[in-house]
Parts: sequence; C-alpha cells; structure tokens
Amino acid sequence: MLSYQHLYHAGNLADVHKHALLAWTLDYLTQKDKPLTYLESHAGRGLYDLAAPEALKTGEAAQGIVRLETRLPADHPYRRVLAGVRAEHGPTAYPGSPLIAARLLRPGDSVHLAEKHPQEHAALAEAMMPYPVRAHKADGLAKVLELTPPQPRRGILLVDPSFESPAEYEAIPRFLGQVARKWNVGVLALWYPLLREPRHGVMLAALEAAHPEALRHEIRFPPAREGHRMTGSGLFVVNPPWGLAGEAARLSAIFA
Repeated sequence: MLSYQHLYHAGNLADVHKHALLAWTLDYLTQKDKPLTYLESHAGRGLYDLAAPEALKTGEAAQGIVRLETRLPADHPYRRVLAGVRAEHGPTAYPGSPLIAARLLRPGDSVHLAEKHPQEHAALAEAMMPYPVRAHKADGLAKVLELTPPQPRRGILLVDPSFESPAEYEAIPRFLGQVARKWNVGVLALWYPLLREPRHGVMLAALEAAHPEALRHEIRFPPAREGHRMTGSGLFVVNPPWGLAGEAARLSAIFA
C-alpha cells in the first residue's frame, strides 16, 4: 500500500524479531565461501532515525529495540550491525533490513531491493548509495518474480508486506509457490503480523499445506498502545538453514 511508511514503527518488537533472525541467517550463510543473492520485496527506506517525530509519536521503538537489545548476546550479528550503523549515522540511527543485509554481505554477493512508495524509494536509494546494491522502484512481488531464479542461485528472499489490504493475505501463498518453483534452493522468508482478528490463519494454512517442511516461528506481545491491533509477529521460512530453529527458540526466551 502506498500509504504505508515504516518510520512510525521502526525498531518495534516485530522488527526485533524479524531483524534478529535475518541477521543471524545472513551471518550463517556468509560463513561459506560461496556468493549469494539477497532479494527483498518491500524494502522501505533502509535507514531510520528513532528520534524523528514519526517514530516518537508511536513510542514503539522504546518497547522494542531500546528495551530488548541488551538481552541479545553481545556478539550477535544484529547487535554488531546496530553498533556499526550508530557509529556511522548517530546514536538514534536504526537500520532496516536492507541496511542489515548490505552490512553483513560481502563483495561478490548480489543485492536487489524493491520499494514501490516514491518517498520511501528515494530515501532507500540515498541510504544504499555507499553499497553495491540495486534499489528498484517497482512492485515488489512482480520484481521478485522477474528476478528469480537469481544469479547466484544460493541466497535468501525477505517478503515483508504491510498487510494493510486483505488482498495481500490472498496473494502471498500463490506468490511464494511461484518463487519456490522457480528458485527451489532459495531461503524464502515471509514476515506477517499477528492481529486481534486472525487474518493470517487462512494464509498460513495454505502455506503450510504447500511447504510442510518450512519453519514457522511466532512471538506474542501486548499491543503497543490502546487500540493497536498487532499482538505478535511471525516468520514463515521455506528452506530454513540448519540452526535457524534453534536460534528462533533462543530468541523466544528474550521476549518472554
């Protein structure tokens, strides 16, 4: 949806869940001396300022990364990225998933980021300027289908829609099925919100029927404020790398 801007929610509890597991996965994949591809369908702006009025308005970062960061191991790749970004951009800087990927990947790896929102894409292109990545102003799902199977074939896709429209829940199972058929070795990671009304139920039933070996990991938390609909965060990962289930279980303890 073109109305969605993640700056209001950057650093929230769902971000900590998603970004910690993404950073771990990228760190694990880069331990092997083989190039890989990183694709992202809904990239956002890549770099956020948690002192911006939009972020302060919701207060979600205070409940998320500010509160939970020190519960992560000191050598966790997510914390390493956070420290590097703050050293470069200031103490209230916060990396989105594109910047996490750019900082953990290596020369020779390939990065393609899609973002449809004009303002978000402009900010993304600026944030990614120091890195050898491609930032596409395009519909993310269509761009991913265009780019798969990528070269190198080894790699990971992050799908992180806003889920503001019911149509997104309907489209995702079909989309992931298409990508899995074209890119059967890719790690395909889908983030989804857990809401008061269980909109994700039908989507997940279809995904689990099509991908029975996938990893599904969810965390629950209280709504960020009165009237807020999100009560948790989920990741559905097709072709999960070895060890990801254990890392997810460790992360659950941090939220407990």
